Amino acid sequence: MATYKAPLRDMRFVLYELHAGATLAQLPGLEEMTPDLLDPILDEAAKLCEEVLVPLNRSGDEEGCTFENGVVRTPKGFQEAYRTFREGGWTSIGCDPKYGGQGLPHSLTVLIDEMVCSANVSFALYPGLSQGAYVALSAYASDALKERYLPKLVAGVWSGTMCLTEPHCGTDLGLLRTKAAPQADGSYRLTGTKIFISAGDHDLTENIVHLVLARLPDAPPGIGGVSLFLVPKFLVRDDGALGPRNGVACGSIEHKMGIKASATCVINFDDATGWLVGEPHKGMRAMFAMMNTERLAVGVQGLGLAEASYQGAVAYARERLQGRAATGAKCPDRPADPIIVHPDVRRMLLTQRAYAEGCRALGVWIARALDEQQHDPDPARRAAAADLVALLTPVVKALFTDLGFEAAHLGVQVFGGHGYIREHGMEQYVRDCRITQLYEGTNGIQALDLAGRKLPADGGRLVRRFFAAIAGFITANKARQELSSFIEPLSETFDRLQRATEHVVRAGTANPEEIGAAASDYLRLFGLTALAFMWARAADVALPKTKNGGDPDGFYKAKLGTARFFMERLLPQSSAAFAAIAAGGRSLMEFDDAAL
Repeated sequence: MATYKAPLRDMRFVLYELHAGATLAQLPGLEEMTPDLLDPILDEAAKLCEEVLVPLNRSGDEEGCTFENGVVRTPKGFQEAYRTFREGGWTSIGCDPKYGGQGLPHSLTVLIDEMVCSANVSFALYPGLSQGAYVALSAYASDALKERYLPKLVAGVWSGTMCLTEPHCGTDLGLLRTKAAPQADGSYRLTGTKIFISAGDHDLTENIVHLVLARLPDAPPGIGGVSLFLVPKFLVRDDGALGPRNGVACGSIEHKMGIKASATCVINFDDATGWLVGEPHKGMRAMFAMMNTERLAVGVQGLGLAEASYQGAVAYARERLQGRAATGAKCPDRPADPIIVHPDVRRMLLTQRAYAEGCRALGVWIARALDEQQHDPDPARRAAAADLVALLTPVVKALFTDLGFEAAHLGVQVFGGHGYIREHGMEQYVRDCRITQLYEGTNGIQALDLAGRKLPADGGRLVRRFFAAIAGFITANKARQELSSFIEPLSETFDRLQRATEHVVRAGTANPEEIGAAASDYLRLFGLTALAFMWARAADVALPKTKNGGDPDGFYKAKLGTARFFMERLLPQSSAAFAAIAAGGRSLMEFDDAAL
């Protein structure tokens, strides 16, 4: 059976050594965020995940959610686990103290989110959707709505959802048909059906706050005619107590490939009472605040599942006896050597490790930018941080989930036939991870967002900031011989990315289909370059720690070894991505539709 131990040593390396987490306390509003405060929180989060959430992962998958007589129930143990989670304050860690939150930095909360996703990604979706609703409401709701709903969301007594997709429209939300009719008292009556609603109904909280995209009677066609509404499952009285059931009901729950302990619902709105969030016909602006939060969160789901699969695979590889090493028996006193001695098994394990640790480093870098965007007193630094987050959000969502699925697939392969059997838990990671490449915008849509929107935004300002950070690091370190095995491959890949960027912009100007043809390969090249940047920086930090007996447990040596493996065995994928981009879209678009 799969198990999990939070990788706290690597998390602390990334937070404090790679990204200078100790300096968070220099930002206004984060003065108390020193390692003395943050470290015990990481320890407690690890304990919660290992002792409370991991034991429910397999049982929750096997039991799944149930829907009977209009009531959705989560698997056995989930109510108790959620109560422990809520009472421990974990629903409030990143929220504004004004509404009862703890105001902890994103740099920390992203690591906690990773632990929860590694331990039980189905469980993670319930508080995760609430966090997204909190972000949208705190940014765009009226003060009256904030005061009524945010304290309960922050406390975890109520939960939240995002209701976008309809049976006939997913990505193209301009086609949605849910209607909102204005009422004399300032409220609205909503009618329509939404599908694929994660945590749309369940038995974990007293109330569920739905954020719903709908059209007003005077709405113009297309995406510019969409408004956002807050629609609670139960109406709320003036004194804050729950009132009667609203016109919101679960019509069914989906029977899915994975995340079976997360209730994915069809939600029907039948003359349901709701309130406008933000301005009329400007709903997508408000919803994107939630969607971008969720896209980063989904990326962390991929990272969490990669880490969990790696841990299961490496533990099995140490124990499973099969064959002898090519150079002779490593364990002559045993009937066979453990499979960890075989080169191909080591290739798979190191691939999982390099992807998980590299994505963790990149994820915390983006989280640190979120902290600076929110707290830095310098407007220029806030703007630079915001640009970095905007540029890399689609990369984090798509890259982390693609690599997470690849890592989960490799975990099954390490186990061989036993990986295909449910009792070992490895196949569940594959099934659970598959959805991450689909929801919150498929990874192809993320690639189009990067190549078609983010690259040309503001004359290329966003990508220039990112390129400047890499170029500056290369320039500062290219003369250091001890780092050459990391700087040189980074420099070569960065050169490919720059040339690919020029090609995509030039070809896309002449023919917009060229952007779509190149987008997925471009995102992979972009992501590999970002990971190489993180690994080169990690090597820079780790190298001096390996000298003069400063590495008693071998952590920094292993970090350098993983960095070297990434540069030599994984980064060469960038050459293939560049070649595919340069080939253009002719072979795609000239192929006869009828022959497909």
